[in-house]
Amino acid sequence: MKRTPHLLAIQSHVVFGHAGNSAAVFPMQRVGVNVWPLNTVQFSNHTQYGQWAGEVLAPQQIPELVDGIAAIGELGNCDAVLSGYLGSAAQGRAILSGVERIKSVNPKALYLCDPVMGHPEKGCSVPAEVSDFLLKKPRRWRTSCVRTNWSWTVSPGASRSRCSTAWRWLGAAGARPKAVLVKHLDYPGKPADGFEMLLVTADESWHLRRPLLAFPRQPVGVGDLTSGLFLARVLLGDSLVAAFEFTAAAVHEVLLETQACASYELQLVRAQDRIAHPRVKFEATAISL
Repeated sequence: MKRTPHLLAIQSHVVFGHAGNSAAVFPMQRVGVNVWPLNTVQFSNHTQYGQWAGEVLAPQQIPELVDGIAAIGELGNCDAVLSGYLGSAAQGRAILSGVERIKSVNPKALYLCDPVMGHPEKGCSVPAEVSDFLLKKPRRWRTSCVRTNWSWTVSPGASRSRCSTAWRWLGAAGARPKAVLVKHLDYPGKPADGFEMLLVTADESWHLRRPLLAFPRQPVGVGDLTSGLFLARVLLGDSLVAAFEFTAAAVHEVLLETQACASYELQLVRAQDRIAHPRVKFEATAISL
């Protein structure tokens, strides 16, 4: 019997609704990956409601929890780490230490960093120290994750040329990721009825477009769902391009169900079979950046 992959997911958690681990853990489990959730924050709901309750995890708890897993002899079974929303820069430093610890016992372990820097227009914010940390630590990312899977959300107004510039900057800074996944590509002249993504590696670039569905308020957690499913499919043996295509289809299925329910929160449970077996298919096209 083929071994089931194990993944440590370090990001936010909300009690109500779907964001961070609350958006990614169940879908990753549904496609066949064992997930170990480690929550950087626990909030009552996501911050785009404008009000929430909860607290940020003390940074020292991250390495302590990793040590606890090591103490029972399971850390070497961790095949990948996914990190997302950070409550503080100290948490980011603690996560990098945890990744280094995991890679010391399993050098093949992958690391996907989703550098959540906030989106003021949507009401999503992160502390300024977090954005500063994410922008200034690429060389440390390479030392902790030589073979890295990367997820990069490009800011509104970005173009393909800016994506290419970002790739060169990461390489010059020492990060040298295995791949950059642009979860939302926006550029002047982009068709208004489409949602576009990019997958960039050292050797090739792939573009994918799916229909943009209309919502009174765009659901939150779509990026977290995207990062989680992409990494899960890679762990399950998909090529980067196949994982890219599968993720776009599965996310679209979730959004179709969410739209049908006229919901602000992602309808993950209702769409679970379509997450595992998407009915739609989107084909990535090789492009030159």
